[in-house]
Amino acid sequence: MSTAGALPVLAVDLTAEEAFAALTEVLRGGLDPEDCPARLNVPVPAGELLLMPAATAQYAGVKIAGVAPANPAAGLPRITGSYLLLDGPSLMPLALMDGIALTSLRTPAVTAVALDRLAAPGAAHLVLFGTGPQAYGHLAALLAVRPLERVTVVGRRPEAVAGLVAHAAGLGLAAAAGTPEAVAEADLVVCCTTAQEPLFDGALVPDRAAVAAVGSHSPVGREVDGALVGRAACYVEARAVALREAGDLLVPLPADPQLREAAAKEWTNLGELVGGDAQVPTDRPRFFKSVGMAWQDLAVAAAVHRRSAG
Repeated sequence: MSTAGALPVLAVDLTAEEAFAALTEVLRGGLDPEDCPARLNVPVPAGELLLMPAATAQYAGVKIAGVAPANPAAGLPRITGSYLLLDGPSLMPLALMDGIALTSLRTPAVTAVALDRLAAPGAAHLVLFGTGPQAYGHLAALLAVRPLERVTVVGRRPEAVAGLVAHAAGLGLAAAAGTPEAVAEADLVVCCTTAQEPLFDGALVPDRAAVAAVGSHSPVGREVDGALVGRAACYVEARAVALREAGDLLVPLPADPQLREAAAKEWTNLGELVGGDAQVPTDRPRFFKSVGMAWQDLAVAAAVHRRSAG
């Protein structure tokens, strides 16, 4: 066991398939996302600090992430962070990891876990909103679990869109730039942007499609509209967390807490989707809203540590 003065810094070098497997394993093992610790959001002058603790009998850990909206203009990443992994029984430090690399891996893996179950069997056309690291990560994660053939990229900056299109084409996919209206032909839609307002008309999304939104953890920001939420079967990481942070689901609802809690009873959480008997309808879109939870970081960080330990 390491001491604090000699902590190894481990590379987050799992594949998308391995991260998918790590998350699936803990959910099938009985983890209830509703019981996991809440994220602590602390406003700071540069933006926001996020403190994300989690623990199991074998491991504990905490991610400290920063959200600095002004960073991209200075050529710096918008999201910063570090991860400290601890031994579960003693809480002695085991390792440090790059928090950005961990988030870049686990967030797409969470989406892949959900969409692997929510997508129609032959889902092959992905409409991808966003061109940043999460967009690239989601493409890799979904390729690991779904038989993708076609990708339409929708973004604000033509040069960034062209770069992701070229990357997808290099992976053997039919890839092209598109507009928000491309969702009308989608089997899968993934939104990984910093948008605070809906990106497309949810009425256009076909019943066969599965949609995921991962870009916001704000109760007032959203990437999808009420038209989609109103007609979709909705899935979340945890109902309790979504009621605090999932603007995509909250904005269309009345402000009354009791009415919101009543609506949340209709949402299926990720543990129920993966480890339970949740039914997945095929007569309407399926919508998965992710805000990120600490148990996901811990599951992937623990897998990284087990690999390093041989």
